[in-house]
Formats: sequence, C-alpha cells, structure tokens
Amino acid sequence: MRLYYQPKGYWFGDCMPFGKGDTFYLFHQRDTRKPCPFGEPFGWDLATTKDFVTYEDCGTAILRGDDTKQDQFIFAGSVCEDRDGVYHAFYTGFNRDYPKQGKPSQVLMHAISHDLKNWEKTNDAVTFTPQPGYDPDDWRDPFVLWDDEENQYILILGTRLAGDKHRQTGRTVYFTSTDLTNWTFEGDFWAPDLFTMHEMPDLFKIGEWWYLITTEYSHASKQVYRMAKSLKGPWIAPEDDGFDGRAYYAGRTFELNGQRIIFGWVPSRANETDSAHLTYDENSDNEQFIWAGTFVAHEIYQREDGTLGCRVPQTVWDAFKEKTVLADETLKRESGRVTKQVVSNAGDCYRFETTVTVKDGLRSFSVGLRDNEETGVSYCFTVLCAQNRVIFEKVPNWPWPQMNNIGLERPVHPNEDGTYHIQIIADDTIATLYINGVALNARMYTQPGDGIVLAAEDGTAAFKDMSFAKFPLK
Repeated sequence: MRLYYQPKGYWFGDCMPFGKGDTFYLFHQRDTRKPCPFGEPFGWDLATTKDFVTYEDCGTAILRGDDTKQDQFIFAGSVCEDRDGVYHAFYTGFNRDYPKQGKPSQVLMHAISHDLKNWEKTNDAVTFTPQPGYDPDDWRDPFVLWDDEENQYILILGTRLAGDKHRQTGRTVYFTSTDLTNWTFEGDFWAPDLFTMHEMPDLFKIGEWWYLITTEYSHASKQVYRMAKSLKGPWIAPEDDGFDGRAYYAGRTFELNGQRIIFGWVPSRANETDSAHLTYDENSDNEQFIWAGTFVAHEIYQREDGTLGCRVPQTVWDAFKEKTVLADETLKRESGRVTKQVVSNAGDCYRFETTVTVKDGLRSFSVGLRDNEETGVSYCFTVLCAQNRVIFEKVPNWPWPQMNNIGLERPVHPNEDGTYHIQIIADDTIATLYINGVALNARMYTQPGDGIVLAAEDGTAAFKDMSFAKFPLK
C-alpha cells in the first residue's frame, strides 16, 4: 500500500480512534497471521496522523498480558478524556484458554494515561464482568461517552444472550457512571433481535439526532446505524442504514475540529498469509474475506434529512498530484453495451473522477479498473440505474465465479439533477468508490490490464468533468 495505512508485516485490526489538537490517534490491533488471524496474541499499537496520508508509527501502546492473564489478547475498546484531563482506555481482555477453566473469556478492563502514549493498567475488571443471562464469551468492544442531559458517563458494549450462538439475540447493553470507576449495569440499550452478535458499537450526536452504529456479525457482516432524537429511542432505521459494503468492517468514529471520521478496515482474503511478501493468484478473488486488513478512513456528514453520507477526506483526495483533465465522453447504444478506455497506463495508486448524466432510459453504466482492452477483462463499479444499486465485480465474471463479490454492493440514487458524481481511489489491491454520498470498498487481486474503461448499456451515458491523477512516489 502506498496511500492506505497498513503496518509493514501486519494486518490492521479494530481501531479505537481518539483526537487531540490537530492529530488523530489510531489505537489498533496488529495481526501477524501466524498461522492465521488471532494466531499470536496482541495488545494495542498506536499510529498518529494529521491528514490520513502520512502516519507516525508509535509502537505498542498497551502491552498484552501473558498467557495466564485475562488480557492474553487485548480486544477492542475505546479511549476518552475525563474532566481532569486524564485519558482512559476501556478495553476487552480476552483469554482463549479461560473457557476450559470455567472462566469468562471476555472481560472489560481499564487503563489510564496522561499523554496518550504511556498507559497504566488499573486491573479494575471486576466491575465489568458479563452479567447473568448474557454470553460470557461474547462481551466486548466497550465505548464510553459523556451524557450531558443526565450528567453521567455511558458505556455501551456488544454481546448476545446466553445459549445457542446461531440465534439472533445480539444486543447492545449499557452501564452508567459518574466517575468512570464505579459502574451500574442498566440492561439492554438496543436489542432488535436482528443479528447474532453486535460488535464495535458507537454512539454520537450531530445536531438534534443521535446515531447508534453497530457492526453486525451475521446477516451481511457490515456496519449499520440507527437514528433517534433521544438516547432512549426509538431507534429508526433509515432507508440506507449502511456506510460501505462487505469489505469494510468494525469502524468507530471520532469528531475533531468539525470533521467526523469513521475508522474502519478493508478485510483481506483468506489465502493471504504474509503481508510482507504478498503473492496472489487467479483464485485469490474467490476466497472469503477474513478478519483484519488495511485501514481506510471515510468522512461522515449529515444530510438535510438527518441521514448520514460518506465522502473522501479532502486531505486524502488532495494527496494525488499532477491532475490530468480528460476529454468528455458520451457513450450511446440503443441495445447492448458500448465501452471506451480513457486511461491506458493507470499504475498502482491513483484517483479518478467524473460526473455522469444518464439519458434514454439507460440501463447501467460502469467504470472499470485494470482494464485489458484486448481481452475486455477488468474490475468494474457498475451502477444499475433502474435498481438504484451499485455493484463491484470482475467483468466478465466467468467461468463463474471469477470473483466472490457477495456483499460488494450499495444502494445509490441520482442527485436532484439526475447526475452521479463519482470519485475512485485505487491503491494496490484496494479499490474505493464514492458516489453521491455512498462508499464502497473492494479488493482486486489479479492484474488483467492497466487501463480505466467506461461502459454504458441500453441508453446514453455522458461522462463529464473527468480527471485522473497518480499518487506521488515516496
């Protein structure tokens, strides 16, 4: 990767973001894949950035315990600052050996810091033990915020009911406290009976709306959100309740200087085993996504109706230099598909932008990456206009499937003027699409070609304001 963040030799796991001054602090897990995800225990590491382009690796922030300790692994949590300027990390201590010893594998734990880099564990985990009736081995990912209305802290976490793990009993539960030390369990915060598990819950307010984010463990393995005018609910599902597709997971948000960023990761495929020496073959695209991968930041904004949209952080977009303006292209075919390659030598890290106007009942249009003009093979973001849907797939996806693209789709609607504004970033194996406030990430593991191709089907697509820019060599 040249733009997106992935520590050398590791896969980037769940992120616990914090911000101070002009700097974002990315507390996160690093997985070695030795021999598989969660093969070797880990703590929390730290990287900082001001622009999501340049990162400082600060090394380990919170050391894991040894194999006999509750925090053999340090799973996800959150970081907050109290009113005295002390920083608190609430995290999940996980010991994979404890269930055989009759002890809960996941318990909430606590550490404090005065500089965000040096942390001291308080070992006050007893307050946060799994409560009766809940699964003691799925009790994780605490998130803490201050509630101005009730003058208290709220801690939410993801769990499910005890019993059959296949049942849709996932829920978000909560504690309250006035001092971040003594906590009272309050029960279910959101229990929709929709998913088998809730992970990485997040809670924040913009204007008059509260937003509750959950990474759901079972249905589509992606993030969803709900809206409410009060912390007591009711929690309303918007028409589009997501931020990205299957290839973006476990994102937490943080607002700094008026900019709210969601910190998620693009998963890798199951046959990736060594991030320092990645090799891919024609079967890589067809593997399942697995835990951890590469960090990608989206900026979240509020629309007029209160729903949330995604856009590329401006500093990320501006990191691409020497923009080339491309000529407008109008593709028209009454019945069937027409294509036009507009870039022949894209390289391994670039951005592409265009605004598309559709006419004549256009069925679909697409932007294809790594296009081979001779064979017609590429990776395509395709907008299915009548279905109000955008998908990512390898074209042609034959012999079926050339690519496992389950979940690599998002709902999308035209702007009020009927246009679609498209921004694409490609960085090594990752392709990121932003279109009309919707984001979609994907992986692409083969190199059929090096072009960018446009296509239109059954109608007319006018591609205007096109530009292309490469990421500068480091």
